[in-house]
Amino acid sequence: MVGADTAWIIVATALVLFMTLPGLALFYGGLVRARNVLSVFMQCFSIACLMSLLWLAAGYSIAFGDGNAYWGGLDKAFLNGIDADTLSGTIPEVLFFAFQMTFAIITPALIVGAYVERISYGFVLLFSSLWMLICYAPVAHWIWGGGLLAGAEWSLFADGVNDFAGGIVVHQTAGIAALILAAMLGPRKDKSKPPHNPGMVMIGAAMLWVGWFGFNGGSQLAADGGAAMALTVTHISAATASLTWALWERIRFGKASLVGMVTGTIAGLASITPASGSVGPVEAVIIGAVAGVLCQELCGIVKNTFNIDDTLDVFAVHGVGGMFGIVMLAVFGYASWVAQLGGLAVVGVWTIVTTTGIILVTRMIFPLRVDEETEATGLDLISHGERAYDMTS
Repeated sequence: MVGADTAWIIVATALVLFMTLPGLALFYGGLVRARNVLSVFMQCFSIACLMSLLWLAAGYSIAFGDGNAYWGGLDKAFLNGIDADTLSGTIPEVLFFAFQMTFAIITPALIVGAYVERISYGFVLLFSSLWMLICYAPVAHWIWGGGLLAGAEWSLFADGVNDFAGGIVVHQTAGIAALILAAMLGPRKDKSKPPHNPGMVMIGAAMLWVGWFGFNGGSQLAADGGAAMALTVTHISAATASLTWALWERIRFGKASLVGMVTGTIAGLASITPASGSVGPVEAVIIGAVAGVLCQELCGIVKNTFNIDDTLDVFAVHGVGGMFGIVMLAVFGYASWVAQLGGLAVVGVWTIVTTTGIILVTRMIFPLRVDEETEATGLDLISHGERAYDMTS
């Protein structure tokens, strides 16, 4: 099965990169105003390039090196000691490196949705770099690299946290970081405009849906029945959450919107992510059904109750969705309540502390927010010297 496993993870790696470029870029780009769409594309593309190099330089070693309970060390920096013949399980380790690199790309890219239309480009680059290395990579080591929360001899919890594809590692960390950054950044001056291109949002969401088969199915790291089931339950949860989001939106507001429905898709995908290696189809229906309502309600709570302009609902959809999936593993009996809740608590505190510290340091070097004129004119023209559309036609 070595050849089959390798072939499948090569495909899965391409699919996960496809989630960020162009999936997430289009999804987020369609949700902002026309004068800021290129800035979103630029942020997503830049993060993809920068995280790739940083993952090679140190991120992979921190996450998957042999180190200790807290971090993997730097012995594998720049793939030291790894060549085309080095194996990780049944696949080449360089392929495992590449697969995990795509996760290190999309996780900080998810945070983009919280700060669109008002953040400085330099801040985005430095914050994303420090955050991936200091916050994300250690958490990946704790859960996936045999560290603090993995159930190894030095684990905090004997059973270890069950997080198959990233409910904690990806979605909780990105969601909490997004909430903190949005709160410290402050709201947009003008929040009245609707998404400039709902069709673009749908196309991006569809690409994310397809790419998620590699995200969850690839996390099996084998071409087998487990990967097939992970892919299947991923699809079922996404489909169910799309429908429940649309139904709940119609009950509340009298209409079901396209943007709402595809946001429900993402909520269902985020929620099934940690559970996709354990649950079956019926449990996936339950997870998706609840996620479509739960995440929609949290969107309103974050913006209206807490008055935090998490612009594209990163915390409510990704953060809450991922944490919900982690809890549902305990509800269905696939994991220990102590380990699941303990993992959420430990990583939650770590993410809050590291994210806050990184923001405070980064804003001493680059301005956190653009000036009012730039925000009013649009980041596309002022920050990047381009426009997505001919505004005179």
